[in-house]
Amino acid sequence: MSAFSENKERIVTGFSILGVAFVIGFIDNFFLMWAVFGVVYLMAFKEAEKLFGVEKDNLFVFAIILWLVAAIYPYGDDLFVLAGVAYASAVAYNKELKWVDFLPFIYPTAGMLFMLTMYQEYGVLSLLWLLAVVGFTDVGAYVVGKSIGKTPFCQTSPNKTMEGVVGGVAVATIMGALFGLPIVDFATGFIVSFAVAVVSIFGDLFESSLKRAAGVKDSGNVLPGHGGILDRIDGYLFGGIVMLVLLRGLV
Repeated sequence: MSAFSENKERIVTGFSILGVAFVIGFIDNFFLMWAVFGVVYLMAFKEAEKLFGVEKDNLFVFAIILWLVAAIYPYGDDLFVLAGVAYASAVAYNKELKWVDFLPFIYPTAGMLFMLTMYQEYGVLSLLWLLAVVGFTDVGAYVVGKSIGKTPFCQTSPNKTMEGVVGGVAVATIMGALFGLPIVDFATGFIVSFAVAVVSIFGDLFESSLKRAAGVKDSGNVLPGHGGILDRIDGYLFGGIVMLVLLRGLV
């Protein structure tokens, strides 16, 4: 009860997000999913601009255009590559352009486009699978870390312990393999879940490193008890990319 009272705001927000996610998943409509992902993406993009220190109005306009194109172009991950080619061409032409301005088009853009594409190719159950793996990784790491964690994992995130990370990955791999059964066999689900669980840990670490470099505690304050959008989706941004790549390669 004391743990609940201490984290009440965070728990309520978490369950609210989960409830909304399940309602959207139950409706299972592409344009609704695209619209919701778009809102999340654009809010995360603004947070990323601040973390990278490249706040420019025209970048946000390009992000909107990119997401609008994703509504009609079936391969969202291709758009990320095309955006890279376009910006590289622009940098070659205009020496005043800096590569740092492209960083928000890598993070969080790539992850959001890959997740949208995964939904198009493998359906809403693939997103539920991703949600489960990253969620179980976080919960497992927290519970195990609080229970027996003693060994620091890395300097980027001092609160993480090696025991917690291993426990979280183990729980997420087993549970994830079960959630993946509607799409793949258990062995493939085990491999995919393990890889996604591991990379989600580093997705969290990557965002932590950005916040540390920017000198902020959270990426934003839109989610009570959680911080910003990036604080909530950091693991999914890495995990979504790896899951889609592995599904294409193994299925």
